[in-house]
Parts: sequence; structure tokens; C-alpha cells
Amino acid sequence: LTVNCLDQHVEKSPNRVALIWERDEPGTEVHVTYRELLDLTCRLANTLKKYGIQKGDKVAIYMSVSPLSVAAMLACARIGAVHTVVFAGFSAESLAGRIIDSGCKAIITYNQGVRGGRIIELKMTVDEAVKNCPNIKHVFVAQRTDNKVQIGDRDIPLEEEMAKADSVCTPESMDSEDMLFMLYTSGSTGKPKGIVHTQAGYLLYVALTHKYVFDYQQGDVFGCVADIGWITGHSYVVYGPLCNGATSVLFESTPVYPDPGRYWEVVQRLKINQFYGAPTAIRLLLNYGEEWVKKYDRSSLKTLGSVGEPINNEAWQWFYHVVGEGRCTLVDTWWQTETGGICIAPRPSEEKAEIVPAMAMRPFFGIVPVLMDENGKVIEGNDVSGALCIAQPWPGMARTIYGDDQRFVDAYFKAYPGYYFTGDGAYRTKKGYYQITGRMDDVINISGHRLGTAEIEDAMADHPEVPETAVIGYPHKIKGEGAFAFIVLKEQTAHTDRVKEELKTIVASKIAKYAVPDHILVVKRLPKTRSGKIMRRLLRKVVTEQSSNMGDVTTLDDPSVVKEILDAYQKYKEKSSS
Repeated sequence: LTVNCLDQHVEKSPNRVALIWERDEPGTEVHVTYRELLDLTCRLANTLKKYGIQKGDKVAIYMSVSPLSVAAMLACARIGAVHTVVFAGFSAESLAGRIIDSGCKAIITYNQGVRGGRIIELKMTVDEAVKNCPNIKHVFVAQRTDNKVQIGDRDIPLEEEMAKADSVCTPESMDSEDMLFMLYTSGSTGKPKGIVHTQAGYLLYVALTHKYVFDYQQGDVFGCVADIGWITGHSYVVYGPLCNGATSVLFESTPVYPDPGRYWEVVQRLKINQFYGAPTAIRLLLNYGEEWVKKYDRSSLKTLGSVGEPINNEAWQWFYHVVGEGRCTLVDTWWQTETGGICIAPRPSEEKAEIVPAMAMRPFFGIVPVLMDENGKVIEGNDVSGALCIAQPWPGMARTIYGDDQRFVDAYFKAYPGYYFTGDGAYRTKKGYYQITGRMDDVINISGHRLGTAEIEDAMADHPEVPETAVIGYPHKIKGEGAFAFIVLKEQTAHTDRVKEELKTIVASKIAKYAVPDHILVVKRLPKTRSGKIMRRLLRKVVTEQSSNMGDVTTLDDPSVVKEILDAYQKYKEKSSS
């Protein structure tokens, strides 16, 4: 695999730029050639080997986006170790949970991270996490800043070791179905699942989709601004572009640092040809107005891409007309951590084929989407909606959930036997195009990050004064969706505001800051069925103010609870607006 991503290009064109690292500090970009990246990768691989990491071992990576974090992923691949990258915004507890579940022997991190002008204490978080991880034998620490951090007995200074290491490392010979990496994603239950991707199928799929969806041509500068902690970073910052011998941009900063023109200043300075980002960032920037975009020359752009959640029409129009000046192809891509790469997108297609705004439209080669009804029957014809399934396997699909084959089967193949169930609903238009309508389960999408509401509920349930919680998603102008929590307090609890603040702290420390609910509403009780199941759809109706059509409430244990919650919500709204 790393031969496809590195050695083949080093043989032909060693000085071609592989990575352009757009560091947090504007205007300080670093170019890394294929030859340099191979050198970094081999030194890092030999360092891992020196400390006993072997084929099949698991290695955690908790780093911000940089050439070294990319080299860490490739170094694992080169020696046949399995990497699991954990987004550097996750809490110590989230990190420890993933390390334990995957059985990692080592972790690679930075002393600190830098993002939006602020310091992120990566090593401190790792130290906190590995207290509870006896399996971790070594912590490799690289330097992103000049600040000193505490060094313990398991810690190994990474750059010092790499400087001593050999720059040649023979790649391990791997089977096409050997594991390449694991990446944790949320499900509808509280426990994140380690999605497993393998060598050959995954690489083939990301390379092909990268080339054909974005019309990548040799010599283009490909700018995917995702973090390596998410599948988009794995597939379209690292593996797809490098397999294709592309020049890939690593974006370490945020869209609004030092100002809301950052993306477009980078496009101008690095002459980016394809720009791939998230609707949540577009919605954020749209609020700052057009002058931040128009200040910079975007004539290098040929293709724009959107990923992470369905893009709304307003954001699509702004992205297309303001950013792309109405002359760039805009591809709204639908896919998942589980699919490995893009499955439905407007391109590839016939030359100049129509693109309908805010729609993923066309399945990629080999992807056979079907819509299913409630009875598990395939819905034929057009102008119909149903559960989105895929009828045939494809190379990039996940192979299992690590350590839990049964959960894999239950989550994706049980609902509609013989089909892969995506968890999303979709509409097929009169012309036969696909439009994704959103999740069909208790999973929400906050700023493009998937999060099971059960995870937030589990975190809040740890508070001694909160016996019951229910979390739902609601439409949010910038984030797409936000979390809205309903909580029941113990009778003697007096300080509700204090409890709310404590709950926010708990969620941030157990999961991550982005998971903290925007709203917490105290209610006397939750709407439950006679069997004790919380009816979240009623809570959704309350928050989206569709209470006039509550649907069937006959299964409720006590239907009067609905009015109780509506009253509490109205009071909360009046208090918030005042």
C-alpha cells in the first residue's frame, strides 16, 4: 500500500510535492516532496519497529494535521501495523475508551497542538488517558511547539529517534484483506464502534473516487480541509490523493482564523484547484458576507466539493456563485465512515450533465442504491422516498466492527436482509437522481460530525442528581443540527442552573466540546411507552414546534405528559428570548 502511495512516485518524480502543510500561522506553509515523505515514513516506521511494534499491532495516533501525522499513518501501514487515529479534539476519556477497545500497544502524539491561534494540550490529554491503559507500552512524542511538557517513563522523543533511524524500510508484504486501519464512529447506542478498513479494496476505492469525482488531473493542487481524525481526512487528504501521486493540502487551522477570509486566502496563495469542505463551514462563512471571499483571487479553482452532511440550498448557492463564481463544478458528495469513500455524487457523469443544487444525484461506479419501504420491500420507480440501502458490495466498504462482528451484522445487514442499510433516508427524483434526506435513527450530525444521542445521554446519566435524560437533534442555522437535552432532576435538587453547567462540563470531558447540548430543559418526567421506551419523536415535535400534530400517542403510559412538556418548553423559550 505505501509502495502505491510513495515508492512508485519517488521512482518516477521524487521532487513532486506530495503535501503542502498549511500551518495554523498564516503564510508559513511547508512543502514536502514525495522523496521527503518516504524518508519521514521510513524513519518513523523503523522507530516503531525498534520499540517492538510488529505486523498486526495496533497504534493510536492523537495528533493535529501535519506531515508527521500523515507519516505516522503511512509508517504503520508500511510495517503492517494498524493505525487508529483519534481526532485531537476528543477528551482523555474518549481517547482511553478507543485505546482500550482497539488494544493499542503504543500512541503517537504531539507535545501540543496549535489551532486558531490557541494551544491544545495534546500530551497532557494523552497522559490523562493512558493512566487507565496498561497496554500502552510507549508514548511517542513529537514537538509542534517549543514549550516543554512533562516527560514520563513511557515517553519517547519521536524526532530524536527518527534522526537516528535508517531512512530505508522494506515494506511488509500484506494480503489484500489484511486490516489497514480502524476508525471509531458513533452509532445509535452509546458505545462508539471501531470501523475496520482493509488494504486493497479501500485504496482502490479512494484512489478512483478521488480521481473521477473531483476530476483530479496530474499537477493539480487538491485542497481537502478535513482533519485526519475523520474518514474524510483518511480518504481524501491522505490515501486517495497520495495513491494518485497528487499534491494534497494539509489544513491545520480554522475557517475564521485570523479572519473569515482564511480559506480563500489559502486558495489564492497555494493556487488550489479542488476545494473540498463541509457545509457547516460554508454556512458559518456565509454570515460574514461576500467581501471576505471577493478579497482573494479564486481563479485557480476548478471543482468545489461538499462533505459531512446534506448541504442546504442557501449554502449551495453561495458556495457555487460567490466562491466558485458560477464557473466551478460543485459536487455534493454522500458517503460514510463505513463506505470508505464517496458513493453518490454528481460526478463522474456524461460531459456537462446537469447538476441539481444540494443533491448528491448519481451513484459511483459499482454502487447500486435501492430504496426500501417499512415492510422491507424494494420501492420501484421514481419520485419515491424510502430507506437508502446498497444492493451490492463495493471495494471500499467496511469489513466489520472491530471485536464485534455481530454488532456489524445487526447494524448494517439485519434491517434489510441481503442489503447494506445506510441508516439514511433518501428521495429518488422524477429523473431518478438521489437526494439524501437525513438519518433514520437516533443519530445526529453536529457540524458534520456524527454523534449518537445515546452517547450524550450516557455521559449526562453520570450526574448524581440526574436520574433520566433524553437527547434529540434539532435544526441549527450553522451546525446543521444541535443537541437538545431534556432532563429529569431528583426531587430535592434546588440549583438547576448549577446542574446544567455541570452537565455541560461532563459531556465535554466524556466526549468532546462539540457534543455539549445547546439547550438543556428540565422536565418533571419524560414521555414513555408502557414498556418504558422514551418516545423521542414527541420531544422532536415539541422542539421543532409541530405540537399540533403529535401523531399516535396512544402507546404513551400517560398522555398528559405531553402538555406538561409543552408548557415547560414554552416557559423555557420565553425565558431564553427575554
